[in-house]
Amino acid sequence: MKGFLPLILAWTRDRRRFILFGRSRTVDPETRVHRAEVLLETLLTLGPTFIKLGQLLSTRPDVLPPQYIDVLASLQDDVPPADWEDAKEVLENELGPVDETFDDFDTEAISGASLGQVYRAEYNGEQVAVKVRRPGIVSLVNADLRVIRWSLPLIVFFIGDARSFSLSNLAEEFAKTMREEMDYERERAMLAEIRANFEADNSIRIPRAHPDASSKAVLAMEYLPGTKINNVDELDAKGVDRTELAKKLQRIYLKMIIEDGTFHADPHPGNLAVAEDGSIIFYDFGMSGRVDPYIQEKIVDFYAAVAEQNTEAILDALVEMGTLSPTADRQVMGQVMELAIEDARGEDIEQYRVQQIIEQVEGTIYEFPLRLPRNLALVLRVATVVEGVCVTLDPDFDFISVATEYLTEQGYREETVRRVAEGAAQQVQDTASALVTVPPKLDTTLDRLNAENLTVNVNIEDDDDVLRRFARRLILGIFVAVGVLSTSIVYSFGSDPRIAATILAVTGAVAFMLYRAFKRRRAGLGAKPQFTRQNMRNRRDK
Repeated sequence: MKGFLPLILAWTRDRRRFILFGRSRTVDPETRVHRAEVLLETLLTLGPTFIKLGQLLSTRPDVLPPQYIDVLASLQDDVPPADWEDAKEVLENELGPVDETFDDFDTEAISGASLGQVYRAEYNGEQVAVKVRRPGIVSLVNADLRVIRWSLPLIVFFIGDARSFSLSNLAEEFAKTMREEMDYERERAMLAEIRANFEADNSIRIPRAHPDASSKAVLAMEYLPGTKINNVDELDAKGVDRTELAKKLQRIYLKMIIEDGTFHADPHPGNLAVAEDGSIIFYDFGMSGRVDPYIQEKIVDFYAAVAEQNTEAILDALVEMGTLSPTADRQVMGQVMELAIEDARGEDIEQYRVQQIIEQVEGTIYEFPLRLPRNLALVLRVATVVEGVCVTLDPDFDFISVATEYLTEQGYREETVRRVAEGAAQQVQDTASALVTVPPKLDTTLDRLNAENLTVNVNIEDDDDVLRRFARRLILGIFVAVGVLSTSIVYSFGSDPRIAATILAVTGAVAFMLYRAFKRRRAGLGAKPQFTRQNMRNRRDK
């Protein structure tokens, strides 16, 4: 882990110039890019687990600044495959002799990744792709995860409260994801479930697994060749309508997340291809996830609010999902959402407006007040990567119109309106009920107050530890006052100066703790609002 130490030290000094005290310092974009490149080289050197970690970090703007995201986005999980003899040992330990299981087996891997590699073979007369777990990878990953878990408290100590929230969630999510990706039985089950959800849909093709030729470390599935989805030249040569392809991809993911609750979570271009009939082929279900019904409902509310361009409802949905702090400046965040909607529609955004919003964010809330709860991490990853793929296919792609059209077709917008209407009706009913029941209760309370027979029980909820921090400051302040007074008395009465110096040193340490106690807590995400389409245009103009 020594490769990370210079970066950790630099990040720490960004927060406090002299590590334990001092003001924060400004870091220019060029310095961030250089540090990101150092981080990239370190991750590559450390091997498979850390390559996967870098890929995950590249989709987490709540953990890293945008310059790091851009650099780490180039990190590909494309490593040379292990020697055939080593892979053969894994294969035969799981299934028995290769010649007895498969009719034919090509020992040249067609792709290699950090956790496994894929071969072509023939099974029961059918062409199949055989995914074999990399030899020795389980023990290596478990050792790396232990290092990450042991290092996390140290890293969290040196970073802000906002990022420590997301970093802790990321570490847990990463460990869970890595173990799930190495379990090919789980991948086969998720593949089968998602395939069944789209059984009647001709726009998507998911390979069929062969359970008898699969195990926890081997997965045999139907071989489905196609054109890589980001190979726009070949798609154009084949006459594929790229805008329709992007619409198709977004609608597939909307169905997975909103309707089915089970989704493919690794939609980078290497895992997506286009078949001859224009359908989208999905590969590699090792990274897949589920969305609970509550989050599904809130995502629908969010999309419906976006469709109506109702910024207040958008902010309400984000707060209810736990991704936006309830204390955020709603006026500023509303303006951020308006620009984000324009960006998602593919409209040009004047740069001065973006700068205006960033200045307001920095001037009113110090840090961008977004959080990323654990149950939404994979959903955000999917949304981010799918957006990148769709914009590659069509730079003017309108995400909002496609989502609006889907929600309307499926009846979700009407359902949202119905729920809002029911909620309003319930509020009216509760208000009417209160008009009947409150006056008698109020009359009884006033009678008891007049008879001096009223007892009030107060239960204070202090989720933000305000009282604890206040008590700590009060106690430390008393100690400082007593220390200063004691030093003055000892010194004035001509006692041993060493005693006075000792009391003064202790008082100084307590005073420093008191100073730290008054430092403002950072309650948000240390990041600026980013507008994907606008950023892409700016890069093209440079």
